[in-house]
Amino acid sequence: MIEWINEYYSWIKWMHYLAFVSWMAGLFYLPRLFVYHAENKKNQGFVEVVKIQEKKLYFAIQTPAMIVTLITGSLMLHAHKEVLMVGSGYMHVKLTCVTLLIIFHIHNYFCLKALANNTSKKSGKYFRVYNEFPTIMFIIIAWMIVLRPF
Repeated sequence: MIEWINEYYSWIKWMHYLAFVSWMAGLFYLPRLFVYHAENKKNQGFVEVVKIQEKKLYFAIQTPAMIVTLITGSLMLHAHKEVLMVGSGYMHVKLTCVTLLIIFHIHNYFCLKALANNTSKKSGKYFRVYNEFPTIMFIIIAWMIVLRPF
């Protein structure tokens, strides 16, 4: 089974990068939409437009991109299991950050639902801080993959 992965590894890696960038774009932008939503609750016309944007971003872009990222990343790990061995601490840190991003992604769903149902008690200020989490994870992931500090 691994032979086909190695044969198409560059294509899988290319798709992984594209999917990861798309997923991260969603993780960066959806919480920003939450800020606008939370800060403009009284402007019903605006909120209705933001609700549509939130739903489309989460379900049509962010979630499929996450799924492709996880599938292609798993294929690359399967092809190169050695990156999970002792001495590859950078990969363990990266995978921990990816796990935290998955949890953040799922939490976005609950925020989206609460905002859509007008039951969210979170403020725009909360979502401004919340919006920083994927940036921090992205910085750590890029640091681990490019510089491999340990």
